[in-house]
This record gives sequence, structure tokens and C-alpha cells, in this order.
Amino acid sequence: MDINTLRIVATLACFATFIGILGWTFLRRNRAGFEEAAQIPFQQD
Repeated sequence: MDINTLRIVATLACFATFIGILGWTFLRRNRAGFEEAAQIPFQQD
């Protein structure tokens, strides 16, 4: 295995991770939690 093959594998792994995070972000079941988290800076004690 040469360095270029390792670079290709690392790039593909990072891309797959990115797509996974992107998919998880846009799932509808996470919407309520994200909306609640988005309002935290605006809440006063």
C-alpha cells in the first residue's frame, strides 16, 4: 500500500463521515431538539 492509496482511503472516509453528519442533521426527528438548542442563547435566567 503506497501513500497515494492511503490518501484516497482517508479522503473517502472523511467524505463518508461528512455525508453521514449531513444526513443526521436533516433528519426530521432531530428538528425539535435543534430548535430548542437554537433558542438557548435568547433565554434569560
